[in-house]
Amino acid sequence: MQANSHLFTDAQMRDFIVNGYVTVKAELSRGFHETIYRKTQELTAKEGNLGNNILPRVPELQAVFEEPAVRGALTSILGENYVMHSHRHPHQNRPHSDGQGFHKDSYWGYHKVRHHCPRWAMAFYYPQDAPEAIGPSAILPGTQYYNTRATENNEGELPMSGEAGTVTLIHFDLWHRAMANRTDKTRYMMKFQFIRMDEPTGPEWNVKNPRWDTVELHEHGDAASLTHEGTWRHVWNWMAGEKNGQFSATANGNLAAHVAALRDENPAVRLRAADELGLLEESAAEAVPLLISALHDTYEPVRLNAAYALGAIGEPAVPKLIETLGAENEQTRRMAAYALGAVGEPAVPALSEALGHAEDTVRVEAAYALAQIGGSAHKAVRALMECARDNVVEVRRNSVDAFGSIGPAAAEAVPVLTEMLASDDDEQVRFDAALALAQLGPSSSDAIPVLADALRDGNRYVRDNSVLALKRIGTPAAESALFDYLLMSRWCPVTHSGSTH
Repeated sequence: MQANSHLFTDAQMRDFIVNGYVTVKAELSRGFHETIYRKTQELTAKEGNLGNNILPRVPELQAVFEEPAVRGALTSILGENYVMHSHRHPHQNRPHSDGQGFHKDSYWGYHKVRHHCPRWAMAFYYPQDAPEAIGPSAILPGTQYYNTRATENNEGELPMSGEAGTVTLIHFDLWHRAMANRTDKTRYMMKFQFIRMDEPTGPEWNVKNPRWDTVELHEHGDAASLTHEGTWRHVWNWMAGEKNGQFSATANGNLAAHVAALRDENPAVRLRAADELGLLEESAAEAVPLLISALHDTYEPVRLNAAYALGAIGEPAVPKLIETLGAENEQTRRMAAYALGAVGEPAVPALSEALGHAEDTVRVEAAYALAQIGGSAHKAVRALMECARDNVVEVRRNSVDAFGSIGPAAAEAVPVLTEMLASDDDEQVRFDAALALAQLGPSSSDAIPVLADALRDGNRYVRDNSVLALKRIGTPAAESALFDYLLMSRWCPVTHSGSTH
């Protein structure tokens, strides 16, 4: 792609993949940020928290996310077709607050799908200076890949401090919290969310070296220790539009030594051994049974490395991984799904067959893994279509997500998605179906009548994703439905009790 000074460098992309965040500055005047702070404060005092309406109430915020450095960072992470999600929130940290505990965000109260590859991102924007004393957001770097909290006493937290205009972009699943505000001033942080709408087909940053480079990572100090090399390499390759193994690394030592180390009592030794086995790729196939056992490890980082080692080994690991989708432990099942997602296309036939399994958990995780594979899972579309009426809601949710990540190659599923949008009794299935239709774009044109009806759905995110789908379809019929909705629902942001004319 054409070079752009506001897109990431290779070093910035490595840092984001490893640590899960990047901070940029919206180069707008200080007075501009002060206006946003003042308007937010005044409106909040009159109306309470503005929630999703913060953007129409304080429209100056749009300029923050159009600022070249911010747009360049979002493009690097989510691709040039990314969109702003309709959920946004002005977080207040009141004077002398105690702060929050560390957490990951949900889907606004719904079940969140945890993608290791960055399909979603969040932006934290400060309209005022945010030194540590005022209680900025804090993060735990690198924890976007962990389902369990990495620390109990906040050790290792990093305050996202900065001047007015600071924007921190984080992986949606990074552990974060609001710190205690020890001042007399209210701290505002505007949280916005963004979605990748299509699978990467090549690097969308200023790439110089398309290979995941361990040496550069070490020399630039982007990570304290190389603990999740296989995971990071997989994410890098996915964002570069490549498959696992395209740019192989060289493992240190030998297979026998790594296999022995995987049995060590020290979890740090086991963690390293799993990583090194993954770097051997298919030549480590004889270690598959031991790596499958490591998916049950009590230490989550070991489970993570074992999953991506199995993914790198590839097709030889698939039969055992399919068996593991039925494991008793939920975290083990999900790690097996991540591994199958990393295997990619060679796992699709077995995963398609698993969609018909008698055990609910196997069907749930098989659909989840296909959603992680994305475009290379296009041969599973018909098997996924059979899941539309599954009695387990998680199967339906994950199947809808899979259609969206597969993209236009899932066009034959449009009637199924349309029916799910129109009639599924689960709100998350409906808003995910609308989002999937948006990700399919013009291929979803037959869904226009149902999308127009969905603009009256009782769930705000069904309505919002239907608006997005109609916009991306872009035909005259879709635009007509959008204009009709705008004329009916348009809201005047300056109308209040003292000014009704």
